[in-house]
Amino acid sequence: MLFVGLAFGALDPEMSVPEIIVSLGLVIFIYTIGLSSGPGFFTIFEKQGLRNVFFVIGMLTLSASITVGLHFLFELDAATAGGLFAGSTTNTPSLAGLLDLIENSNSGEVSNLSDHAVIGYSLSYPMGVLGTLMAIFFMRKWLKIDFKKEEAELQTAYPISEQLERATVQITNPEIAGHTIRDIYKKIDGRLVFARMNRGDEISIVTWDTRVEVNDQIVLIGAENTIDRTIELLGEKTEYHISDDRRIYDVRRMFVSNPDIVGRNIASLNLNERFPVLITRINRGDMELLANSETVLEFGDRVLLLAKREDMEEVNAFFGNSYEAMSHINLLSFGLGIAMGLLLGMITFSLPGGINFKLGAAGGALIVSLLLSKWRRTGSIVWTLPHSANLTLRQFGLILLLAGIGIRSGHTFMTTLAGGSGGLLFLCGAIISTTTAFITLFVGYKLFKIPFSFLTGMVSNQPAILDYALEQSGNRLPTIGYILMLPVALITKILFVQLLYLFLG
Repeated sequence: MLFVGLAFGALDPEMSVPEIIVSLGLVIFIYTIGLSSGPGFFTIFEKQGLRNVFFVIGMLTLSASITVGLHFLFELDAATAGGLFAGSTTNTPSLAGLLDLIENSNSGEVSNLSDHAVIGYSLSYPMGVLGTLMAIFFMRKWLKIDFKKEEAELQTAYPISEQLERATVQITNPEIAGHTIRDIYKKIDGRLVFARMNRGDEISIVTWDTRVEVNDQIVLIGAENTIDRTIELLGEKTEYHISDDRRIYDVRRMFVSNPDIVGRNIASLNLNERFPVLITRINRGDMELLANSETVLEFGDRVLLLAKREDMEEVNAFFGNSYEAMSHINLLSFGLGIAMGLLLGMITFSLPGGINFKLGAAGGALIVSLLLSKWRRTGSIVWTLPHSANLTLRQFGLILLLAGIGIRSGHTFMTTLAGGSGGLLFLCGAIISTTTAFITLFVGYKLFKIPFSFLTGMVSNQPAILDYALEQSGNRLPTIGYILMLPVALITKILFVQLLYLFLG
């Protein structure tokens, strides 16, 4: 979209789109990213503390330092240097923040400086992608990374790549008889769901206080290796599947579309006080998650649950189960959240030395959306969006943003290429992106002992890089690094690009 916009903009120097269109696209794009990234960001932050956050900031500081060096070496202007930093880190919001700063700088050369920033961004962006891809490829070979081994070591703490299986175990170990499911779970190294149990002719849903007896048959749901260890502890696997018996209990998949339960964890719903029901799995986007009492339900989740056939109509009403509702947008919460982000972005922050800066529309929208996604709801107002609606709005915002930027700067972009100075900016982008990526992967793996799978996600500034990292690893572990990196990196890049412009200018 950016380069198509540049092509059309090159046809006529007077061609442009209203500035409000670009700003609207920016805010929608950033706000939806924050809403979807917030829960994962705060969860991983609580697990890993400040170490990885400071590591990401440190690596971006390295990129900014290299940019400063190139600025003095090749005598680049401040706007071009800021654009190089934004492009080499493939970060459109930081470019938008830079353009916003230039527009508010009251300079007589606003149009010229804005064009320079976009040119620096456009010419360095390709190497921001290619340079990181090359770094992942060569560092994997040099460090002799075994992704399968890493996945096995991280499976218990980060079961994001689990392929969930189902099996029925018959209790034959007399030492287990009389123990509760809670006691048995403590002996298992892994995540597991105990679903229903068959005792004689009686089938029931398993609870934490259920006591097992010899010859009981229990359905287990979890990763294959966890199920195998549990069967070895309890008894033996049986070919009889209780799940096939649906005379009393049935299994259904339902969409979570009831706003009253969105943003709440399963334990707080007190489901067993209404009807005997057990949620075993949750499909969220393309991921299948094993459910537990602390799992928070989101709009658009598809839950796999077990309940009595006679209760299914009531259960259906409780969860909502409306596919159409998942495409609806609560305009009150969406508009209110964006408004708060814009107000925050207008606040001026003062730094030592008389330097003032604003978060701008991008930074304000990002911080507000991260906080709102953490809270998920305030009273009856649900801040999060259905997954499908979030993705649609994000793509729509990105289209407006990139098309507007491209059309506005297309003529200057082509003039720069024709003048022969484009090669220098392309080289500068390659130096910034490849140097940062190589050092990040090496230092993170060797000194900070961060799993390489996580690191490939941390350096994935752009979706194409993340796709490549996922393909190389063969699992979804790079997504963890990506989720951790994205909010921190977005805020840091938006701040750094404006500081670069202010200091170098």
